[in-house]
Amino acid sequence: MLGKWKKLRLVQELKNPWWTSRTEEYELPSGTKGEYHYVHTSGSSLTIPILVDGRIVLVRQYRYLCDRESLEFPCGGVEEGSTYEATARMELEEETGFAAEDLIEVGEFNPYNGVTDEFCKIYVAGRLSPVRTSRDVSEQFERIFLTPDEIEKKARSGEIWDGMTLAAWLIARHRLPA
Repeated sequence: MLGKWKKLRLVQELKNPWWTSRTEEYELPSGTKGEYHYVHTSGSSLTIPILVDGRIVLVRQYRYLCDRESLEFPCGGVEEGSTYEATARMELEEETGFAAEDLIEVGEFNPYNGVTDEFCKIYVAGRLSPVRTSRDVSEQFERIFLTPDEIEKKARSGEIWDGMTLAAWLIARHRLPA
């Protein structure tokens, strides 16, 4: 078994509305001490919304840091005081304009385990119905409807390049209703 690192103390915390940058002091099993810098979040929820005809709803949006558009499943951070499921429902409605009667958790993953302590829970949403919602001022979405085969092709071609979407698809694709 690998030795665990001992957390000694939180040195610094810089908060913004979406996540917290933390620096902690640690001690290795060997006694060596150091600092670890990471991003702390309350987690995130990603939803794979499935229409009655089997097509899946994705959203195309502009990603500022990469300066390009991205094709993704609806996803967002869990705000303080909220839950994974409530976040999944809210993000689904805000980003796609659909609400789900059925929401089933199918897995979870950490998107970047050397940089963040975040865990993203994956949900499959079914029995969708249109709803009116408001969006964050910085968010614009174009709804895209794809079959599972089309998602596979776009992932292989690199058209779907978002890591959260790719990881969720790998975990959930074999658990989707037939």
